[in-house]
Amino acid sequence: MSSNIPTPHISAKVGDFAPTVLMPGDPLRSKFIAETFLEDARLVNDVRGVQGYTGYYGGKRVSVMASGMGMPSIGIYSYELFNFYGVESIIRIGSAGMLSPRLKVRDIVAGMSAYTNSSFGRQFGFDGQLAPCCSYELLSHAVREAEAMSQSLAVGPIYSSDCFYDESQPLERLRNLGVLAVEMEAAALYLNAARAGKKALALLTISDNPFTGEGLSAAERQNTFTAMMKIALAIA
Repeated sequence: MSSNIPTPHISAKVGDFAPTVLMPGDPLRSKFIAETFLEDARLVNDVRGVQGYTGYYGGKRVSVMASGMGMPSIGIYSYELFNFYGVESIIRIGSAGMLSPRLKVRDIVAGMSAYTNSSFGRQFGFDGQLAPCCSYELLSHAVREAEAMSQSLAVGPIYSSDCFYDESQPLERLRNLGVLAVEMEAAALYLNAARAGKKALALLTISDNPFTGEGLSAAERQNTFTAMMKIALAIA
């Protein structure tokens, strides 16, 4: 393990990361979580401004590090954390666009499986269609913690898109298939976890409605998704 670190993307040393890493997309959200929730938080990575911290939450050692945007980015960071740094679980805590009409802005979704238009999974040698799943252990724990917090948590399939501006316009068709929300990272995270024999879960706060244009500002996405963060910290 140690012979591969530091990597071109992570400058942390052996043992700098806790067994569980919370992974927002935005580096500033990583900083916000560390400063708001963690005790004795220490910066362990800042390569390319992708901030990673390790500290304590409720006496438990926890890390948080950003993934950047898109499956290529989270694919690199999650691969290195799982395979080089000994991380056992990664919990993505991100934003998503609602697809299900049952949802509204600020609702929280847990991605049970991740549909995708990405070719990320083809590297593993399977030529069919993959819809990777989360860790049932993390998912069931998240459901229990959300119930204990009296926090609604919608569980179901999500869609990880390679394209933010997608001219094929698949969202209505996916909504008709019962997909809850659209984001851009979970499928790669789930596939890397499956290949490494590790655990992963995507918790997502609905930040916008792509059908109506309703949405939150960048500052609101960065600093106000605390209910989702608390669920993730409780299961870390």
